Amino acid sequence: PADFAAKGAELEKLLGRAPSTREILSYLMFPRVATDYIAHEQKYGDTSVLPTPLFLYGPQTGDETNVDIERGKRLIIKFLTIGDPQPDGRRTVFFELNGQPRQVAVLDRAVEGVVSQRPKADPQDPLQVAAPMPGVVVTVAVQEGDTVATGQKLVSMEAMKMETTLYADRDAKVAQVLVRPGVQVDTGDLLVKLAEGEK
Repeated sequence: PADFAAKGAELEKLLGRAPSTREILSYLMFPRVATDYIAHEQKYGDTSVLPTPLFLYGPQTGDETNVDIERGKRLIIKFLTIGDPQPDGRRTVFFELNGQPRQVAVLDRAVEGVVSQRPKADPQDPLQVAAPMPGVVVTVAVQEGDTVATGQKLVSMEAMKMETTLYADRDAKVAQVLVRPGVQVDTGDLLVKLAEGEK
């Protein structure tokens, strides 16, 4: 016997929306696979629009792929080349998107085991302050053990000549500072941990 209502409510928390009957059935029959699929889709989006060989094996130099991301909207992606690994284990991938040159830094799994990775902030935890974008930490205005007030400056970052400042959104105590000036961070990297209940 299966409690469809209970499983539907459980699945709704994972999805952040009401699940379809098909999703509930998948979750009932293959809970681990369904959970992994949901996590994959939340992280990468709907990768079912990619051709299977491209998804499984990646592109070869010069390959051009058409991807329909919605009705009437097609992206033409041409893979150009990939750069050498950086000290943080990332490589720069060069490609064209609809004829325009683009580049993006990606983690090379072949070398990630020999480099230290920065922990990611939990988006569900309001006490964890995350990097809102890739960039370089310019200043760190707090230290571990400091008491901060709402609106107080925590960290400032720079990306593409633009500076962004992160402020405390509550009265709290600084439990941990994970960055220092000059450090390169990526979107979602954990910068500062706060402790609740401190005034």
